[in-house]
Amino acid sequence: MKPFPGLALIAACLLAVPAQAAENVTDFTLDNGLQVVVIEDHRAPVVVQMVWYRVGAADEAPGKSGIAHFLEHLMFKGTDEIGPGEFSSIVEAQGGNDNAFTSWDYTAYFQRVAADRLDLMMKLESDRMSDLRLAEEDVLTERDVILEERNQRTDSNPGALLGEQMRAAQFLNHPYGIPIIGWRHEMEQLSKDDAKDFYRRHYAPNNAVLVVAGDVTPDQVRDMAQRHYGPIPAATDLAPRARVTEPPQLSERRLTLSDPRVSEPYVSRSYLAPERDPGDQKTAAALTILAELLGGNGTTSVLARALQFDQQKAVYAAAFYDGSSVDDTTFNFVVVPTPDTTLPQVEEALDAALTAFLETGPDPEDLARIKTQIRAADIYARDDADGLARRYGEALANGLTIDDVRQWPEILGAVTADDIMAAARLVLDRRKSVTGYLQREEAAQ
Repeated sequence: MKPFPGLALIAACLLAVPAQAAENVTDFTLDNGLQVVVIEDHRAPVVVQMVWYRVGAADEAPGKSGIAHFLEHLMFKGTDEIGPGEFSSIVEAQGGNDNAFTSWDYTAYFQRVAADRLDLMMKLESDRMSDLRLAEEDVLTERDVILEERNQRTDSNPGALLGEQMRAAQFLNHPYGIPIIGWRHEMEQLSKDDAKDFYRRHYAPNNAVLVVAGDVTPDQVRDMAQRHYGPIPAATDLAPRARVTEPPQLSERRLTLSDPRVSEPYVSRSYLAPERDPGDQKTAAALTILAELLGGNGTTSVLARALQFDQQKAVYAAAFYDGSSVDDTTFNFVVVPTPDTTLPQVEEALDAALTAFLETGPDPEDLARIKTQIRAADIYARDDADGLARRYGEALANGLTIDDVRQWPEILGAVTADDIMAAARLVLDRRKSVTGYLQREEAAQ
């Protein structure tokens, strides 16, 4: 058997690949303000259409939590041309699939179909951008659906409840502290008028990004987009995003959630952290690699080695960071202790491991390995038209630019150990953290 090439050789080969070798991206803007991005991939006669609205749960009016997600559901309830539920049936009849999702900063809708069905998809999607029709009965039925969704995904899940409470503690003033699904007591009062008002205020071509990826050309997309989306007038009263800011956090916040349904107690911690900003992604890149170093791998990361193997105080330890947001986000840890380790003991071990890392910094070989893995993952991701559509759509909906997306891999590759340590010292400040314990109810008695 031939020897497997070494890490240095793999890294050299990956670095030799041109940064945009597999991306052929064109963008333009229609007269009504709709931004259009075309990602060509002619290997198969398939296309993905995505429409991203620059509005999400963090843009809701006070007392109307959950309305962004609720409207996402109601967007499938029909127009003057399409009856309730017919949208997805039409897509399915073409051999395609469709869905939608809501975040704090955006709401997105997509279809994946054969390339020769794109014109029909644009006709359908543009129709509901401007002509949504809602019947009172459909609104009330769908409100029950989202309430049941909250039952299943949040209220019946102690871990989800802890996460919800921790975000509320982390963001005292900023709307990122409000759950996307909404607070139950406010969801129960959402009405047809609430949905229509949110739709009228935010669903407009000049508040949206159209991303088309697959077996198409920019000229084809331009012609179809102009024909279907072009006649929709721009919103003249579209207000800029105006969100309240978070006051300085002066001390650590802690909470404990005890529930008899808990099977695996754990410690969770979040820190306020900066997001990716237009033209300034260096700190976010350093935090991305920091998360991988500290807890991105269940066997080789700093926390896995220290807590799972050396001290054997945890069965799982991980770190998470996602800089894709409009405003400040969080850097997160979760540690699940062994059965004979208490939550305070595993938290103490976590703090000791973080303190040691801040003193010694990253191991050069670990840093090189992770940068190679990130580079490889980026190259593999370009093999997925749907993934590329999501990458560009999310970034643009969050206020980044095409150039920011293109430059992101290079910025990640240029991160140094000093950059990582500066980001770690900036973020890993206990005064800016929230620590949560999830435990069985009897453990608290």
